[in-house]
Amino acid sequence: MAYEKFEVLKSTGVPLPIENVDTDQIIPARFLKATEREGFGDNLFRDWRYHPDDTPKKDFVLNNPIYGGKILVGGKNFGSGSSREHAAWAVYDYGFRCVVSSFFADIFKNNCLNIGVLPVQVSPEFLHKIFTAIEADPKTEIVVDLPEQTITLTATGEKENFDINDYKKQNMLNGFDDIDYLLNIKEDIREFAKNAPL
Repeated sequence: MAYEKFEVLKSTGVPLPIENVDTDQIIPARFLKATEREGFGDNLFRDWRYHPDDTPKKDFVLNNPIYGGKILVGGKNFGSGSSREHAAWAVYDYGFRCVVSSFFADIFKNNCLNIGVLPVQVSPEFLHKIFTAIEADPKTEIVVDLPEQTITLTATGEKENFDINDYKKQNMLNGFDDIDYLLNIKEDIREFAKNAPL
């Protein structure tokens, strides 16, 4: 399933300065019955967003109208716990295109890259600067430049580089998942198969 190409994202950020956010907190297990990727955003952080009677918890950041944007800024060790793909689906379906943290669980990180959510790992010091900037001004803009692999706080001009696997980077730039990538090189595959020794 192809997704929107990711090149340069300029957006405000939603701060979630909580460490060890696991996949069951991102999308509770009771919402994993569906197999399509749509609809999971409604239940992103469900138990943190809503009371048992489904009324919103006013003190949770996603229910606070002063925060918004396509960048979720999380604490250290974001996406730990079980390997459910639905956690990445929920993040994407809610509208986030990038998650920033000082450390990601590997499986969650790869699940994000497979569906068009860019996980940007920064130093603890730079993460603190981002949280401080958003706290000072919720409208502060963050620029995530995938070609250059940089993340910048526009208010101060401070930036940091981030790492990404080159294959995943090219897929993100083209809006490809793994199947799209293979379809894109199918003629090369055919040519190789034709010339390969039996």
